[in-house]
Amino acid sequence: MPYLFLAGRVLYGGMLLISGAEHFRHTSILTVHAGSKGVPAPSASVLVSGVLVVLGALSILTGIHPTWGILSLTLFLVPTSLIIHNYWADTNPAAREANFTNFKKNAALLGAAWMFLLIPQPWPLSVAW
Repeated sequence: MPYLFLAGRVLYGGMLLISGAEHFRHTSILTVHAGSKGVPAPSASVLVSGVLVVLGALSILTGIHPTWGILSLTLFLVPTSLIIHNYWADTNPAAREANFTNFKKNAALLGAAWMFLLIPQPWPLSVAW
């Protein structure tokens, strides 16, 4: 069972790590999008959100301070879902559908992150093990 848990952490954390890295690879595009959604200091917000996702992902992958990593992911996922993926405010049907899909994805990622809090720490097969 510990290997299955490790595999799940690698899939979940790895996907988040890639997502966080995208904040740094595509800062200018994400800054324009964040600005269009009314995010204050959009460039700084994109970079800070990228750091939050990367730290959360690394925490899940390594098992180092997972409670802090989950807090980091929560601090990213909640405002992003409510501000960036606010599908209810879209008048364009295609944009509404895309944002609704991303909102649902973020809700699932947040739920999974919170479930990690129920796993006794230190996690098996983690750096902190």
